[in-house]
Amino acid sequence: MIARPSCYPVRDAVPLLDVLTSPVPHGRFDSPVDGRHVLCLHLGAPVPVSYRAGRNERQGTRLHGQFCVVPAGSSTRWTLTAPATSLLLRLNSSLLQDAAEHMRLAAELAPAIHIRDPQVERIGWMMQAEEQDGHPSGRIFADSLASALAARLLALQTLAYRRPAAAPVRALPAWLLRAVQDYIEANLDQELTLAELAAVTGFSVSHFKELFRHGAGMPVHRFVLARRVERARQLLQAGKLTNTEIALEAGFAHPSHMARSVRHGLGLTPAQLRSEGLRKIKSAALVSE
Repeated sequence: MIARPSCYPVRDAVPLLDVLTSPVPHGRFDSPVDGRHVLCLHLGAPVPVSYRAGRNERQGTRLHGQFCVVPAGSSTRWTLTAPATSLLLRLNSSLLQDAAEHMRLAAELAPAIHIRDPQVERIGWMMQAEEQDGHPSGRIFADSLASALAARLLALQTLAYRRPAAAPVRALPAWLLRAVQDYIEANLDQELTLAELAAVTGFSVSHFKELFRHGAGMPVHRFVLARRVERARQLLQAGKLTNTEIALEAGFAHPSHMARSVRHGLGLTPAQLRSEGLRKIKSAALVSE
């Protein structure tokens, strides 16, 4: 297991989802037993493989973007005719249980091979990009991807799945929404997690995500990012701190990530915001004279 990224606090035992790019040897081998559900997305050229889980064996060719599912606590036997590379997505099994209860489905995940799904692929590529860039979006973004992945895997293996028609769209009560928003505001400089925010409201992670989105009008990770951009704007215009200090104060992984987020959210660079703040300060000084 690789070392956890520095943006993942030590206080949490295991992240909801992590990613690892791993070489896969040719020949026959058994996959290691993991307490998490493991998805293996194939990277690169096609490779003929055979896959055995229990008494069931399947053969085929692994194509770029296809994935297999190895449920938590199980092992599968692989035979590869050539070396390959896999993007491993390791999903906390407790999150799948949480999502299954929310979706009113069985929490068991079946082994599978050669699956293709655009949503799962997008989650994989986003996690890979986060890993390669040093996890600039932080833990709460990875947590949101983890929750989406758990729900998608359950939906994929349950063809008859439908959300109950009678279930009304619910939102967090206004006082709870304000409580969690205040908590976010007070802890913007910390590495927030979905579990941490859900605990403020008393709901499970899966319920909290949906209730917050309906209450705030946006997903929780997007709300947190918007508040961090606003905090950065205020500090940049105040002109008292360096970009590195402001990035830390606003909860960004590093100044370059803050700059990208500010440009995307406000259409201005940190330097432009500093200049804008300086002009306002000078104007206020002239008025007071």
